[in-house]
Formats: sequence, C-alpha cells, structure tokens
Amino acid sequence: MKNKAWILLTMVFGISATFAQDWQTDFNTAKELAEAKNLPIILVFQGSDWCAPCIKLDRAVWSTQEFKDYAKEHFVMLQADFPRRKKNALSEEQLNKNKTLAERYNPQGIFPFVVVMNANGKVFGETSYKKLSPKEYISEINSFIK
Repeated sequence: MKNKAWILLTMVFGISATFAQDWQTDFNTAKELAEAKNLPIILVFQGSDWCAPCIKLDRAVWSTQEFKDYAKEHFVMLQADFPRRKKNALSEEQLNKNKTLAERYNPQGIFPFVVVMNANGKVFGETSYKKLSPKEYISEINSFIK
C-alpha cells in the first residue's frame, strides 16, 4: 500500500512539474501534499473560459512568475474549474469532483472564489478577484493563515 502511495505522489510531482503552475485538481491529493509539506491549500473556483474576473485574476496573479515562485514554496494550489466551451470540457469524473468541492466550499456559486484552508479542510479565509498586484494578493492570502 505504501508503494502505491509513493508511486502516486511521484507521478503527481512529475506531472505537475511539467505545468507552468503546480495546480492540483484532486482534493485528496492536495490535502496529502499540504499535510506532508505543512502548507495551506489555496482552492480556486473559476470559469476559465467564460468568467472575465477569473481570467483577469489568472493573468494578474496566478500566471505571474512572482506568484508562481512564491506559491511553489508556500501553498498547495487546488483548482476547481467550470469551463463552458466544449473544447475545454472536463471529464465527468473531474466535473463531479469540482461540483462536490463547490457544494462544500462555494455553495453560493461565486466566480472567481478563493478559499484558504489547512490540510484538514478547515477554512481560514475567503476572497475573490481584487485588482491587486501579485505581492498584494499574496499578502491578503497570508493574512488568513493562522
């Protein structure tokens, strides 16, 4: 059993290293990483192909080198995307995972919606799109962490 977990973690690290941002898409994996590294989880609800504030937040914060460098050492990033275009459609399994996260952490259906939590899912704080620099957004996120 431990070998399977080790293989899974190795695959997750290997796959995520190839992306520009180390976004997790599975809550359980994010919790395991957060616990192993003693880091908070930043859960982002977004509509990547239709939500203008989501796209602005991605461009202004998530996609910047400043944020990516900081996040790599300080956060476990978890994405719950809800695209609308067919070409961006998620698998049914992933869509169901995202819906489950939304039921628990975003029942109002706000987009974008950012939830800062610990590895056990205890929420420290919530925010959304704000016209802030990456440094200012990092500061806001860190203000929630206890």
